[in-house]
Amino acid sequence: MKYRYIILLWLAFLYTGLGIVLAQNEQPIRINGSVNTQSGLPLPGAAIMNDEEEILSMTNENGEFQIEVLPNSLLIVGMEGYETKVLRASAQVGEIILFSEWESRQVNTAYRRTDSGSLIGGINFINVPDLIEKNYFSFPLDNMAGFVPGFHGNIWGNDGYLLLVDGVPRDPGSVTALEVEQISFLKGVSAVALYGSRAAKGVVMITTKRGAAGKQQINFRSNTGIHTPRGIPQYLGSAEYMTLFNEARANDGLQPLFSQEEIYHHGAGTNPYRYPSIDFYSPEYLQEAYSRHDAALEISGGNDRARYYTNLGFMSEGSLLDFGQAVNNRNERFNIRGNVDMNLTKNITGFADAAVVFYNGRGVNANFWEGAANIRPHRFSPLVPISMLEQDDQNSWNFVDNSSHLIGGQYLLGGNQLEQTNPIAGIYAGGSSQFTSRQYQFNTGVNADLKSVLPGLTFNYRFGLDYSTSYNLSFNNNYAVFEPSWNNYAGQDLIGGLTRFGQDASTRTQNISGSMFQQTMAMSAQLNYSTVIKEDHQISAMLIGGGFQTGTSALYHRISNANLGLHVGYNYKNKYLVEMNNAMIHSARLPENNRTAFSPTMSLGWRVSEEAFMKGSSVIDNLLFSVSGGVLHTDLDIHDYYLYEQVYTQQGDGTVFYTWKDGLNNLSTISRRGANPNMTFPKREEVNFGVDASLFKNKLMFNGSFFISRMTGLLVQRGDVYPSYFTTGWPASSFIPFENFNADQRMGFDFNVNTNQKLGEVNLNLGLVGTYYTTQALERGENWLDSYQSRTGRPIDGIWGLQNMGFFQNQEEINAAPNQIFGEVVPGDIRYVDQNNDGVISPQDEVFLGRGGWFGAPLTLGLNVTAQWKNFTFFALGIARTGAYAMRNSSYFWISGESKYSEVVRGRWTEENADQATFPRLTTLNGANNFRNSDFWLYSTDRFDLARVQINYKIPTDRIFGGEFIKGMDVYVNGANLLTLGPNRKILEMNIGTAPQTRFFNLGLAAQF
Repeated sequence: MKYRYIILLWLAFLYTGLGIVLAQNEQPIRINGSVNTQSGLPLPGAAIMNDEEEILSMTNENGEFQIEVLPNSLLIVGMEGYETKVLRASAQVGEIILFSEWESRQVNTAYRRTDSGSLIGGINFINVPDLIEKNYFSFPLDNMAGFVPGFHGNIWGNDGYLLLVDGVPRDPGSVTALEVEQISFLKGVSAVALYGSRAAKGVVMITTKRGAAGKQQINFRSNTGIHTPRGIPQYLGSAEYMTLFNEARANDGLQPLFSQEEIYHHGAGTNPYRYPSIDFYSPEYLQEAYSRHDAALEISGGNDRARYYTNLGFMSEGSLLDFGQAVNNRNERFNIRGNVDMNLTKNITGFADAAVVFYNGRGVNANFWEGAANIRPHRFSPLVPISMLEQDDQNSWNFVDNSSHLIGGQYLLGGNQLEQTNPIAGIYAGGSSQFTSRQYQFNTGVNADLKSVLPGLTFNYRFGLDYSTSYNLSFNNNYAVFEPSWNNYAGQDLIGGLTRFGQDASTRTQNISGSMFQQTMAMSAQLNYSTVIKEDHQISAMLIGGGFQTGTSALYHRISNANLGLHVGYNYKNKYLVEMNNAMIHSARLPENNRTAFSPTMSLGWRVSEEAFMKGSSVIDNLLFSVSGGVLHTDLDIHDYYLYEQVYTQQGDGTVFYTWKDGLNNLSTISRRGANPNMTFPKREEVNFGVDASLFKNKLMFNGSFFISRMTGLLVQRGDVYPSYFTTGWPASSFIPFENFNADQRMGFDFNVNTNQKLGEVNLNLGLVGTYYTTQALERGENWLDSYQSRTGRPIDGIWGLQNMGFFQNQEEINAAPNQIFGEVVPGDIRYVDQNNDGVISPQDEVFLGRGGWFGAPLTLGLNVTAQWKNFTFFALGIARTGAYAMRNSSYFWISGESKYSEVVRGRWTEENADQATFPRLTTLNGANNFRNSDFWLYSTDRFDLARVQINYKIPTDRIFGGEFIKGMDVYVNGANLLTLGPNRKILEMNIGTAPQTRFFNLGLAAQF
């Protein structure tokens, strides 16, 4: 047996040695070739290189070249402005065709790649590496509303687009912008139909980078920057709060709660421990800025047999909090990606992709920002100084000696009976937590050329698997807080005693909470056919079977999407384009007899610039008109399973309404809905028109779309056609079934204008992107007493509320006005319009107030400017959003009872400033009359944001480094979220109950090796 292995080993050595000898004896071959364009024109100056990208020859004025190389060696042919071609050296190499970058630039669309000049049906794309060169960003969809027409956080006003990363539904945060090659935005029905039901509201396709044949390329990028807060909420200090709270009590007929002496001491600040005035946004708790760092290494290369791309990235980011255990708050992300493409045989290629993302976020067991929005400034002192304890107060000193949390050796934690677990004490002593997330992504597939069966026939198969898991690991500590009792001796404040609430205790036990996992499996298989008949008729077809399924912990039903797609395309001389994209979809959310549906779409294109009357134009280079339309069936708006079934449930709280047996305390059975065995899919019915044009030798580019889109057959329980006793408010029960009735319409247009100009030594590029849309409720199952409250015919993102008439100025006005039923009304309260003149102000007087822009602002405009001068590049992006409104209904504005007071109460109504008041009278009651939706609280969200500015300098590496090791190097500075302009800028920049918005300033370095 062992001799057999020895023989095999010698044979292997012999084979290897023979191969070396043959390779050494292999004779070079002479290649006489030419490099031409697709139209047959010669390309002088094209480079023919080896696998080390060393130039072997350049083509002459006739596009011809001669080289001597070993047979089967790798050749790379390239020229600026044209795609690179890779081939093996052989005697048969003759004419080599290079496609221009513009003509060959392919766009990823549904299950295929399409020439960028032949996109119809509502498709736009962004080549991310080109954008990052002048505008570094990390989140792949960052500020895309400023670059892509029709996208403004949603697509054409629809909510809930499908996001795919390399063909698999994934979270956009699972990939960084540096890993991305291209992002495609599929907007129209024809563009998304092949993805089936869950793509009916648009698709965003993210395609990651892949390796290319040639010499290994190494790119390194590093950034370091700082976040600085903006829009800090302004709350009143203790003295002002206490004064105004006394005023609120007086308005309610109550005695003052705080004496003038107390108010004076809190305002004077002589002893902040006895008379506190907590400012959560002061330097005592927050730092002026916090850092963010990231770095990424990209390695790519390969040959015509295998190509690879690798990305390793790291990010670390701090937080604003600057005290206690919060100083250690930090988020860290580490990612690895590897994409490999292989030529398995002459006709079969394959690929395998893998990526992992490790995310750790260290935090504290306290919600500081929620406390900042709610804890009143005078309530307690966060810290109690032990230096102010009376020396003979042995009980208090025992507390000090036994405390586990003596802050800085000088302070006990402060609190009182109501604030025993306040967020400041929690950050000092409540323990820490760590959020951990792991994401694993895997793709694989094969592509086969079946030309032996039928020329032009190919097969593709793709499988994707994602798995993500996350959990929170915490150490939860109990802690004691202390409320001091103060004495004053000859003007000196001392603490005469401490009252302890709670106990210091730590189990040192790790606590796991918030565990979650999610798994997605996606698969597609397709047969493709493409042929050209007599050089004029290009025919394409695809038969696709595809789908995905996502399962999430704690959810019984998985989200599924399965469909069979058929694409048929025809292109005549690149002049007349026809596409039909159809899908047969399936959904288990419908009754068994209605679980499948056919979705047909069609697109037509006419390239007018190819017509005889337009050819040769000195103005128009390209002009393509298109129209597309169709019907997509979808289950996106069917929010749950089994809605077609009648459902009875038991009342879980033990309440009894009737019993089946006398004397038994049985649970009650309640009907939730009736049955509808004929329930069908809602449908998106749409027609859109498009135009693509390039003018003045591609110096001016334009594309735009106009769309009319309807969602019909939306589910609703129609209370307008059933008797009122079919449903009850309490207990919540209903016998009314869900029906396909409601309908919505969205209509609008988008556009993109781009111009390139040379002004002296400056290359200037300007881009203007715009999206405008309207919404309308076409059908509603409603039954309003007054027609002005009908939602039919109104925007679906409408804000409804009362119209105000200012403030009641005196009791006589109140007596003469209609009765407002929401609570007690006194002078200084908001007065409302009686819309139906019934003498009562009630919810029946609510009217349409404005559009909320819930699916994106009605009008979004993006302006980007790029200027290049020598080695400098300047880039700026501004985004404007107009036409939407919102309610000032956060705790910062709706202030009543014992709420914390913000600066807005300074404009409160009083008899002295009744004419200038901007806020209702203060009250310690619930303020139900004032704090409800009305145009008093309505504000415009119109804004212009200077979203990003970057200055880039390209270092002349040839002159400095000789161009050997370092092939290129750029340094840049940029800023994000720099400026907001608008009538309500302060509100738009301010977060309540969460961390503040920030500006970001960054210094970066990018190098190529």
